[in-house]
Amino acid sequence: MRLLVAAVLASCGVALITPVSAPANPLDCPPNCDRIPRSAWIAPTSIPLYDVYRWPELSTLSVTAVTPLFRFEEMCATPTAAVDDPRTWAVASRASITSPDRQWHLQAQVIHWRGETWRGGELATAVFDEAVTALRNCQLSAPSTSPSVTTAEPTRMAAVLSAPDRSVLHQYLVADTRNSTITELALWSTAQPSVLWRPVADAAVLDALAAPLCTAYIGSCR
Repeated sequence: MRLLVAAVLASCGVALITPVSAPANPLDCPPNCDRIPRSAWIAPTSIPLYDVYRWPELSTLSVTAVTPLFRFEEMCATPTAAVDDPRTWAVASRASITSPDRQWHLQAQVIHWRGETWRGGELATAVFDEAVTALRNCQLSAPSTSPSVTTAEPTRMAAVLSAPDRSVLHQYLVADTRNSTITELALWSTAQPSVLWRPVADAAVLDALAAPLCTAYIGSCR
């Protein structure tokens, strides 16, 4: 019967239209997905010193971070985390840019916990809180390093760390419990940089880090 109807319609010049569903955006995924969407990274133009370094799209540089440590942990010689560190079972990606001496280097990370967001949110909060504590205690493991927390909020942190050799690190961290994710941005120089740091409000950088997560993990910020 269907073939007969189709033949009749075709003979009358009536086109048969098959509904086509719109493809999902490959940049995004639900909050409980097991990957880091390409849309989760901070926009290059929102990264400090963009006017000098013209940072590229970080998603094009990202690689799987098997051990997603924060940049300050190296500068602070933070003791190795326990074997039950929640980061060991998260999915994470890291993007790094290495520059010549006396220039600024960059590291960005997105760390995401799969599964139920209520549990992933707890893990993200725990890792964030431990990171803030470790940064504040930096001088216990690296006495010559001076940490200064410039923004301390329940799920957002910014800090500047300096050492006698004039190395300096600008560290930013955001935890979003709604999509079980932590995002990091770090910029540092291992000696007196030839490019002076351009003052930028912590809130502007932290907002730019957080905003993409609401897009990348569909519906998580409603």
